[in-house]
Amino acid sequence: MPQSRDSGQTAAPAAGDTTRERVLTAAMEEFARHGIAGARVDRIAKLAKTSKERVYAYFRSKDALYADVAAREYVVIAEATQMDPCDLPGYAGRLFDYFVARPDHHRLIAWGRLELPGTTAVADDPSQEVIARKIDQLRQVQQAGQLNPAWDPADVLALVNQIAMTWASQPELSKAATVHAVDPTTAARRAAVVTAVEQLFPRAR
Repeated sequence: MPQSRDSGQTAAPAAGDTTRERVLTAAMEEFARHGIAGARVDRIAKLAKTSKERVYAYFRSKDALYADVAAREYVVIAEATQMDPCDLPGYAGRLFDYFVARPDHHRLIAWGRLELPGTTAVADDPSQEVIARKIDQLRQVQQAGQLNPAWDPADVLALVNQIAMTWASQPELSKAATVHAVDPTTAARRAAVVTAVEQLFPRAR
């Protein structure tokens, strides 16, 4: 079957389709470990206890499978971290915690940014819906006087996310910090993230 870089169409899942769920779970592990180019559909099928042909019955291409996995992960992250636009330092701390506990999830997202830059992953991409909702929330608290309106809300979200994922995106620095930082603990790294966001975007009083 072809594995060209197209968004493809994902087959609609049947109710209670556990095979499809096993494929998605296996694909997340495979993509996080090997990236998109390095991932192999036959390994995904084997881990999911199904056939390669069955995988392609659900997903027209490897990229379409990645797109589905990544889109689901963006929704999971949003639900797990719950951005409070009046408490961006707290949100940054929750993002930090999420990726400390799940570094493979960060790798999954990072591979897509490296290998599929600027592409539209799937129709009605839920990650874009999540981002648009967060930007709208930030705009509302600006209008209510609870966040500095001089900032574009899109910039606010981008900066908070980047600060929160500073250590997840730089594992070499995380390793160095355990040796060279005055306080080598994960708690100290988290505190630095929260403090940085607090100084830029203080909690609403």
